[in-house]
Amino acid sequence: MVCINFVNKKNADFLLLIVAIGWGSTFILVKKALADLPAFSFLFIRFFLSFLLMYILFYKKISIDKESIIAAFVLGFFNFVAYAFQTIGLYYLPSNIVAFLTGLFVVFTPIIAFFIFKKSISIYAIIGVILSFTGIYFLTTGKIAFSLPIILVIICAISYAFHVNFTDIYSKKYNIFTLVTFQFLTVALFSLIFIPFENTSNIHFSFTVILAIIITVLVATVFAFFVQTFAQKFTTPTKTAIIFAMEPVTASIFGYLYGETLTIKQIIGGLLVILAIIITEAGANIIKQITKNS
Repeated sequence: MVCINFVNKKNADFLLLIVAIGWGSTFILVKKALADLPAFSFLFIRFFLSFLLMYILFYKKISIDKESIIAAFVLGFFNFVAYAFQTIGLYYLPSNIVAFLTGLFVVFTPIIAFFIFKKSISIYAIIGVILSFTGIYFLTTGKIAFSLPIILVIICAISYAFHVNFTDIYSKKYNIFTLVTFQFLTVALFSLIFIPFENTSNIHFSFTVILAIIITVLVATVFAFFVQTFAQKFTTPTKTAIIFAMEPVTASIFGYLYGETLTIKQIIGGLLVILAIIITEAGANIIKQITKNS
């Protein structure tokens, strides 16, 4: 991919921002597609096609070794849990609510990084987490009531926080192409296991379903996860999570374009998320400058 030679410490954050925007743009489209294609069937098609595409394009760069395959399986497991519960949540909740709950991984990621992976967190990152969480809350106008679908999407957020942290570790140790390719295969195989439990009698490959599959495969899966895995070699999991807070912002904007409401409170929430990213980025640069001068 072109991004291999383009990614460095300076522009990794920018590429992660593009990934967040790409993911956010797919929420409303996937929600509409699920009316014609059950969740696990959709996930199987999406990730199996992504696996095939990655393998066909980069089979010469893929290394088949035990450690890399196990690492890819771990990433794939957390990815499956995240996407399975998120996709189920889209059946029962508005796309912007699902986006908010998924965005809670912004909070869970540094907590997991600190307590489980023993990683330090800068004061600017803490401020960024607080601002981004507040912004995401405003994006949903604060109207959240606990239910089973909401609990499932919160589990999705926790799982994705683990995914971000493990990606931070594995991206620095193993073959990137192997991690991404077999991560997709893992998600596809887990999805295949649950397809027999779905109602597949009313499957309809409508234009919306086909469009959702094409966009999620090319943009939200192959491109997005390759960029995330590669870019995380150059940044921290907490910073990655804060940048990914742009996902619910983008989801709210696209939801508005497709007919969902967007209030002043939600606009303020989006601006808070953007401010969180700026503060985190500026803070990191200040720390680098102080370290350099000392």
